Amino acid sequence: MPRRPTPAHPAPTRPVGSATRGTTNPNRLRRMDRWIAAEHGTALRRAADPVAVDLGYGAAPWTAVELLGRLRTVRPDARVVGIEIDPARVAAARPYEKPGLDFLHGGFEVPLPGDRGRAPVLIRAANVLRQYDEDEVAAVWRRLCARLAPGGLLVEGTCDEIGRRHVWVALGPEGPRTVTFAARLGTLETPSDLAERLPKALIHRNVPGEPVHAFLRDFDRAWAAAAPLGALGARQRWRAAVTSLAADWPLAGDPRRRRQGEVTVRWEALAPRG
Repeated sequence: MPRRPTPAHPAPTRPVGSATRGTTNPNRLRRMDRWIAAEHGTALRRAADPVAVDLGYGAAPWTAVELLGRLRTVRPDARVVGIEIDPARVAAARPYEKPGLDFLHGGFEVPLPGDRGRAPVLIRAANVLRQYDEDEVAAVWRRLCARLAPGGLLVEGTCDEIGRRHVWVALGPEGPRTVTFAARLGTLETPSDLAERLPKALIHRNVPGEPVHAFLRDFDRAWAAAAPLGALGARQRWRAAVTSLAADWPLAGDPRRRRQGEVTVRWEALAPRG
């Protein structure tokens, strides 16, 4: 008997997870996307199957549409699959499908079109875990990282409603690697303003005695010391503050990204104690 063809949109029987509030806006994740394209571009170009997942894209499909455009600046045949646990959101997104862009019903099991053994080179989960308890995060991270293709990347974090302030964790199949802080610098009073956007794994750890609290304290001090450079612009002040931080904190990534209002720190330096 001939094998039944795999449906274009396989429906998981029991999606894992809970629906988010669904809040979304155009360009909300542009800072995260640009960092992914810059820092993960080499892996994306080398991937045999350049498929990325926008997990929990929300009530409108804008972030998945934009992710496809930004990834295609480094890999023209990149594909994006938007995954939502709310079937009504999937139905609303389907009219936006086009070659290279699909929308599926699912959750942390991360279904993909086609071959059941298919694995994504990127999973982006933005503003998804904020509603979960802190003690649930590690298990979700492990589950999502286990779905990655070799050399794949999970980016999980939080941003404000219009994309001015972000903090995200980058993870590989082996676990967390880095934490990135990113901001529209003209809106920033102090670096510790970013504390309200810490991902769930860190937001309750911004207290004395925890590494992330010490990092933000030192960042504020470096920012204050660099105040005279504010006359040349917030970008110059930010770069000077980050250069000062590098004396005591293990910064990572391309230093040129700091001009974009970013700073990336090794995960082990900020990991919660205990």
